[in-house]
Amino acid sequence: MPPNDPDRDRARTASSEELASLLHHPSPDVLLSLLDNPALDEAQLCLLLNRKDIPAEILEELARRKPLLKNYRVKRALAFHPRTPRLVNLRMIRELYLMDLVQLTLLPGTSTEVKRIAEEQLVARIPQLPLGQKITLARRGTARVAGALLADGHTQVLSIALDNPGLTEAQVLKALSRENLPVGVVKAVAQHRKWSHTYNVRLALVRHRSSTLSTILAYLPELTVSDLRELASPGIVSENLRKYLLAEIQRRIRKSEKSANVADTKGDSGASNSD
Repeated sequence: MPPNDPDRDRARTASSEELASLLHHPSPDVLLSLLDNPALDEAQLCLLLNRKDIPAEILEELARRKPLLKNYRVKRALAFHPRTPRLVNLRMIRELYLMDLVQLTLLPGTSTEVKRIAEEQLVARIPQLPLGQKITLARRGTARVAGALLADGHTQVLSIALDNPGLTEAQVLKALSRENLPVGVVKAVAQHRKWSHTYNVRLALVRHRSSTLSTILAYLPELTVSDLRELASPGIVSENLRKYLLAEIQRRIRKSEKSANVADTKGDSGASNSD
């Protein structure tokens, strides 16, 4: 653009009323000049950031202007803009309020890295959150956030986290892999209408030292012999539980042998009748 471009010069000195017509200007140079205008206020900045076609260099320059970032709405708009440069985005995420972080993790256009950082921020805040916010997070959060709330173990949050439609088996298993889980977590999973019927979750519950013997014994008949043998290896579970596992393995072997004998007998009987 020529150095004496009238729109660029006007962008630097325009009044608040005149700025409205420049916010949608196609030239990056004019938009950069707008940032130098002392009349540019928060509402106009947010209007500018509503433009999905705004060049990344404008967003990066805006992020350098600390006086323009004093208002939370501007920081939020930067964090949510699809063209915000990566490093700027990561910096803005750390300053977002709780529910804005949640919204960012659920936004379809959010990049994998931005979503991960936002989730990390949410998970890091969990211990300090009041109960009401934990319940909201358990209901609306992503699988990773719901899993972290499950592991956190607050009694009034457990069932809500387990009912979260986005919660995955991987996150339930991750929670159950922790040795020092609050006792209520294991109990809540074992009693849950969905997760207590998931094979790998049952396997994890049998492994967990906080599971009750009655829960474990109820699951043993459902486990495969190969998994039972693995669990019965020395050092995996307590010696007391290991005795039950070995007994279940022997029961399966006897049952299998009995079925094989019955099949052989029927086969012999059929052969004799044909003779």
